Parts: sequence; C-alpha cells; structure tokens
Amino acid sequence: MRRAYEAVEDTALKRFFVSDCEGPISKNDNAFELTARFVPEGDKLFSLISKYDDFLADVVKKKGYVAGSTLKMILPFLKAYDVTDSLMKEFSAGNLILISGIHNTLKHVRSITEAFIVSTSYEHYIKALCDVLAFPFENTYCTRLSMENFSLSTEEKNYLKKTAKEIASMPNINIPSSATSLSDLAMRDQRTVQRLDEIFWTEIARMGCGKKIYKVNTIGGEQKAKAIRDAAKKLCAPLSNVMYVGDSITDVEAFQLVRKRGGLTVAFNGNNYAVRNADVAVLAEHSIVTAILADVFVKDGKERALQLASNWNLEHLRGSMVDSSLLDCLVELYPKALPKVQIVTAENMESLVKESSMFRNKVRGEAIGKLG
Repeated sequence: MRRAYEAVEDTALKRFFVSDCEGPISKNDNAFELTARFVPEGDKLFSLISKYDDFLADVVKKKGYVAGSTLKMILPFLKAYDVTDSLMKEFSAGNLILISGIHNTLKHVRSITEAFIVSTSYEHYIKALCDVLAFPFENTYCTRLSMENFSLSTEEKNYLKKTAKEIASMPNINIPSSATSLSDLAMRDQRTVQRLDEIFWTEIARMGCGKKIYKVNTIGGEQKAKAIRDAAKKLCAPLSNVMYVGDSITDVEAFQLVRKRGGLTVAFNGNNYAVRNADVAVLAEHSIVTAILADVFVKDGKERALQLASNWNLEHLRGSMVDSSLLDCLVELYPKALPKVQIVTAENMESLVKESSMFRNKVRGEAIGKLG
C-alpha cells in the first residue's frame, strides 16, 4: 500500500515542459511562407488576414473565435491555387529554419522530463519538424487537416482568386492599443474590417468548401489551453507543474491558464501579447536559455527558476544548481554579455514589450516578426 501511495505522489509531483513551435523552436511562420510562395501577393494577403485575426480575437473578442484562425481563413485561397498535402509537406520540410541549439535543448529537456509541442501550425509542418528533431509526433498538438477533403468548383476557384487579389490590395489595418470596438478604428480600417466580415462570414461561409474548412480545429487561443490540460491529464500532473514557452497572441490563453494555476510562463522573443502575459521574458538567438530555465524548473520548481531569472548573471549562475554542461555552453556562446532574461513586472512591462518586439523582428525577420 505504501509503494502504491508513493507512486501516485511521485507522478503528481512530476514537472513537465510544453512549448509553442514557431518562435521558441523555429524561426518560420510556415503558413505565411506557404501563402507567400503559392498565392500571388500572398505575403500581403496573409499579413492583412493576420491583423484581422488580431482584431477579432483581441479587440472585439468575437464569440467562438479562436486566435490563430488565420490558418483557417487562408485555406480556401491555398486550395484555389492548387496547394496539395504533398506540396505542403515538401515545402515545409525544405524550408525549416530552427532556433539555434534547439535540437540539443529539446534533447536535454526530454532527458529529464516529458516534453510537448503545442502549435497552431499545420500538421504537415509539425511532422517535418519532428522528423528533423527526432521529437515524437504523438507528443504534439497542432492544426490537423487534409487538403484532399476540400473541393472547389471552377466558379468558386475563380471567385477565390479574384477575392485574394482584392484582399491583397487592401491597406493593412492599424489597431490602436486602446481599441475595444470597431468604432475605435479609423474609417478606412473600419471599411476594411466590414468587407472582410462579408468575405469570410457570408460569402466563403456559404460555399461548400467554406463550410468544411471552417470546421477545421485551429490549435490557438483556448485550444492551446485545452491541449495543456490534456497533456497534464496524460501525466496525472497538476497544472502548477507546467513550464510553458510561447511568443504570440495564440499563446495568451495558455499563458493565462498556466500562470493562474501556478506554473511557469516564458515569452521567448515574444511580441506584445506574449510579454504582457508571461512571468519571464527571454531575448535570445539561441535556445540555451530555455534549456537552463527548464532544467532548474523541472529539478527545483518555479520559485527557484524565478530566482535565477531575477539574478541573471554569471556569478549567480555559477553558484546555482544549473547543470554544468548547460552553463559551459552558455558561457561559450556568450563570453562577454548574457542574453537578456528578465521577470516581467508592471514597472518594466512597456519597455520589455518594445525591446522584445524589436529583438523578435531581428531574429525572425520583420515580415514574420510583426505578425500577431
């Protein structure tokens, strides 16, 4: 009886690691890159729909809407330009750009605990990533779909190509930081939003293809929080034992869930949405910081990880319980100045948001860095 109790107690105390993919693990925005490659002026199309996504998720908080549904809204246009599952797999595998050191970081994390990837990305991209990183696909949550399940008539295909061109020609939406409704936008932007509403929720929604595509479950927002709950359930572990790493608007609900339950949240080169909802902000081109924070969190808990972040200097690191091989790697990579690691507070939040956003653009490129 004693052994059974101890086994349950050990399982309940197990800490584990969960990370978003694009940002903390890779530099890609796979959906943006797919659209830019296969749809004429697809970069402009995607950027506008992404900003529209931010508006729906963060400003008007559209009922039932999931942050990251850009990946759902661009599917009809990809289909209209004959993008297939095999094309998506081939393109994803051939264009992977990983964060430096992430292979060793995930290898180390998996040597000390269970690790999961929770991503809005299409499964084609996540499978390609898992193949390269030797990461178990069964430990991932992502947007699953098959392009073969959707079909378009010639008339629908022509409409979508024409509409893609129309959207790409629209000016991008400027969302004031204080905006809470459509009326807070400039008139030009209000007209853009209203036209996008018509396109996505009336015109495409009426199409047979649209009805099927809109049933695709994008793993963003609350769906990421749900995935974390599922991972915790599989491990029989409390949510206070989660370390979650994210970088964008699709991670907000995940951050909020983990923080509320007492886990550790880390914004890795995060944008405005991520930094504002994280315990710790990391600005780094290499993933060694993620490995160090995860190592300390898994072995010693959240408070010890926060202590490390609040005293982020070589003297303190050398006197801590950080794995010596990780510390040696950090010193070798950064012999003069360590990458920035800072606890997010009310006092430093605005400066961190600005600094992290700028650093994000540097690491991932301005076009991708500016996406929500």
